Amino acid sequence: MLSSADVKQRAREIGFDACGIAPATDLPELAALATWLDRGYAGEMVYMHKSAETRGDIRRFLPGARSVIVTATLYNTENTLSPERQRPAGTVRVARYARGDDYHLVLAERLRLLLNWMRAQQAEPFEAAVFVDKHHVQERVYARHAGLGWLAKNTCLINPELGSWLLLAGIATDLPLEPDAPRLDQCGDCTLCLDACPTGALVDARVLDATKCISYLTIELESPVPETQREAIGDHLFGCDICQAVCPWNLAAPVTTDAAWLPRVRRDGASAAALWQRTDQELHTFVRGSSMTHTSLARLRRNLAIVIGNSGDASLGVVLDHPGHGVRNAAHSADAPIVRDAVAWAKTRLGKSEK
Repeated sequence: MLSSADVKQRAREIGFDACGIAPATDLPELAALATWLDRGYAGEMVYMHKSAETRGDIRRFLPGARSVIVTATLYNTENTLSPERQRPAGTVRVARYARGDDYHLVLAERLRLLLNWMRAQQAEPFEAAVFVDKHHVQERVYARHAGLGWLAKNTCLINPELGSWLLLAGIATDLPLEPDAPRLDQCGDCTLCLDACPTGALVDARVLDATKCISYLTIELESPVPETQREAIGDHLFGCDICQAVCPWNLAAPVTTDAAWLPRVRRDGASAAALWQRTDQELHTFVRGSSMTHTSLARLRRNLAIVIGNSGDASLGVVLDHPGHGVRNAAHSADAPIVRDAVAWAKTRLGKSEK
């Protein structure tokens, strides 16, 4: 019979930085999702409503589930705390998790290795299902009850040794594995993450209004970014790390040497103008193999236009007239309404900065 200790040890050997076991039972934090959805905090993420019932109980994800194996993978590739250090105007910020390989694919493959090993060790057949973010599981809740950390005020999971730069994934199974004890909350009176959010998306401790979050605005939102929120996006092209970067628990967060998370190309810090002038094919090459492929080229161009508009460099206004090197039909994504809207706004904003 497989033991929890064996599973956790094998998970670490495969490349996961931490692993724990949670019970597949009714957990109090799971119910918060319904309230969050009712408040409209999901915005355009209709899939959250459609999958709410499954997300409310992992036994709907895997009927008969008794245990949840949860893994945590460190993706921190920087030894600096703040992402708000000075950078040249007109360069873009990309969330740390999106600078290397697509974590959906990397973690799914590692979980398959773990599951195959489990089947080889277990004489009797058993049911199991892998989950990696896109699946309908509240990973953070199970991670807490698997002893991997506590749910922070910025809604991330904090592990006292690893910090919060963690990718969560796992395996639901009908095996009766011994669960770990949940961690105690150690955020205390600290509100640095709430205070640092430039858009006020953290409306309360552990309550995120996604419709105000830069990650949502730059990745999930299919509509034009509301004009009142464009300035606050600053130079963020894809995602945001601010609420994690200010967290004291990340002061001593280790830096990973895992090749999967090391940048293949320079995504973070790239020139917004140079990216704008790329053809659609060249822009696709820029994001290929990363998590950035999970949003559309039109949304990326919309974000680029906003970054350029926020740069304060009036000379970049003319650049916006020439997507894809100005070659006809080389940048179809620039014709999308959300892009044209962002370009008009950016040119107006740059025009004002010139005066």
